[in-house]
This record gives sequence, structure tokens and C-alpha cells, in this order.
Amino acid sequence: MPTRRGFYRFLSMLGGNTVAIAMAVPGVRFLLDPLTKKGQERNLLSLARLSQLQPGKPQAFSIIEEKQDAWVKYPKEPVGSVWLVRQPDGAKEKVLAFSAECPHLSCSVTLSNDRQGFQCPCHGAMFGLDGAKKNAVSPRGMDGLEVDLSDDPDPVISVRFARFQPQSAEKKSLA
Repeated sequence: MPTRRGFYRFLSMLGGNTVAIAMAVPGVRFLLDPLTKKGQERNLLSLARLSQLQPGKPQAFSIIEEKQDAWVKYPKEPVGSVWLVRQPDGAKEKVLAFSAECPHLSCSVTLSNDRQGFQCPCHGAMFGLDGAKKNAVSPRGMDGLEVDLSDDPDPVISVRFARFQPQSAEKKSLA
């Protein structure tokens, strides 16, 4: 026959284990949180309406995002920029989007003086309006980004911003 002392010992162990498990679950979740977010896709960022762009005239847009480093969330701040180039009517893609970082050494790519392409002021890399490299300075053309157009009469242009490894012949995401 069980004793009262044995019964109290059982209740104490049950209560202690319940509290330990209740505290361990959020603790483990907290520690694993950065690992669960590592493979998540970035959201599409709305940048402009199609009517704001003129065909063949590139326009730069800043990317402002809230960053998170492990467990620390930072307020919204500029994290990069993109070039949008509206294509002529009838083209396969209505808008092309390129990262404004040079694939050579990640310097900021600017519009060339003749406005017919892009250039990197750091080392002289040249690119066409289609992002293709025009000289041998850069290991690859400008990094294209995913573009999504809404179904509105004047579509909203959204871009999935990403950064890529410089000095590599192939496009490798840093995310």
C-alpha cells in the first residue's frame, strides 16, 4: 500500500518536471529561432508603378528594410538599391531589375555618362541596359532580380531584393 510520503514525493516530482518542461520549450524555441529563419525567402518590395518609368531610361530605387541579426531586430534603414529599366512595348519582360552592386567588387553601379548603360566608377566595369557586361573587368553581367507586376491597369512593380557574391563568374546569393 502506497504511503502518504510516497504520494507527496510523486506529486513533487510531477510538479517539478512539469515546470521544467514548461520552461524548456520556449527556451529551445528561442535558441533555434535564427536557424528556422535562415532559408526563408525575402518578400517582394513594391517600388513604383509602371507609368513612373519611361522605356529605355533606367531609374534607381533605394531598398529600405528592417534587418534582423540573430535575435536583434534593427529599425528600417537603407540596405541597398536597384535599377529598374522599362522595356519597349512588345518585349518579353516589361521591366528588368538589377542590383546596383557591381559583381566585380560590390561598388555602386551608376548610369553611364551617355545614359545608354551602366558603369562602375571604382574599376571601370561597363554594362548595357540589359545588364550584360561590355568589358572584361567584371566576372559577370549585372545581377538581375525577380520582378513581379500587379494586375492593375497601371501595374505596381515589385522586386525581390537580394545580394550576390562578388568576384565570382556565377551568380551566388549571399542570403
